[in-house]
Amino acid sequence: MKTLNLFTLLLIYSSYSQAQVTSQEEQIAAALQAGPEEQRANASVLGYDENGQLIELRKGTNQLICLADDPAKSGFNAACYHTSLADFMARGRSLRAEGKSRSETSEIREAEAKSGILKMPEKPATLHVLYGKEAKYNSETGLVENANLRYVVYTPWATQESSGLPLKPMVPGGPWLMFPGTHAAHIMITPPSK
Repeated sequence: MKTLNLFTLLLIYSSYSQAQVTSQEEQIAAALQAGPEEQRANASVLGYDENGQLIELRKGTNQLICLADDPAKSGFNAACYHTSLADFMARGRSLRAEGKSRSETSEIREAEAKSGILKMPEKPATLHVLYGKEAKYNSETGLVENANLRYVVYTPWATQESSGLPLKPMVPGGPWLMFPGTHAAHIMITPPSK
């Protein structure tokens, strides 16, 4: 019985420590690594409190907003995006919090963008994503390890004809247009994994 209780306690502790949110400083340090180095010092950062709620961790003064990795999800995924994408990103988070599926979220945002309710960027705007199934923040080195970068340049309503881009990569990691003709049209650039 004592062995079972000890095992149960270790299992609970292990689950608890994996679900714990890292400090705000570590969340900021990890999230900023998704953005261009020269823009990190003045970027805003959103992250998670001890209850798993998304909060503003740092108010920035430039055009970059970074989103920390969600500790409740497996793997690592942090992103930085241009402020002109703020409404689009916030609306997506809001709809997913309501339990909407990915396709429902896309349909709702498409309708809202077409009607003008959802403000979309008027010029190309970039989302930088630092991700990896095995990626993690190393508090000793201050670096996110085993991660890759992906670049998404939103160009709402762009088509192959208006952009000249292919609809699939011509070479590994080459740019291509995803969701052409929609509010979420974007140039996808996924460099080969390290």
